[in-house]
Amino acid sequence: MQAMRFFVDTHDRTRQTFPPDLSEQQFEGFFAQYEQACAAEGVVPLRVHVGLEEGRAFCFNMAPDADAVRRAHERVGLPYDSITEVSTVTPGDLFFHRK
Repeated sequence: MQAMRFFVDTHDRTRQTFPPDLSEQQFEGFFAQYEQACAAEGVVPLRVHVGLEEGRAFCFNMAPDADAVRRAHERVGLPYDSITEVSTVTPGDLFFHRK
């Protein structure tokens, strides 16, 4: 199995990277297409934090590299502001690291 890393990508209506006037139902349909694109590119969509009224989204994905995340977005025609590789850290991680 290929090593996987975590990535966050961002979308913002004011930057034209989030579809205008997207309803909850439209988002659900679009996300289903995105899941298929991710599967084709070896990306695992883990969580999306979305503010439909504000027109903003933060997507948390697991992928072999940032290019795979880019390709998944391209497959569905979804622009993004940034794709950032991240690490997950919990308070427990920090606590045990300090000891």
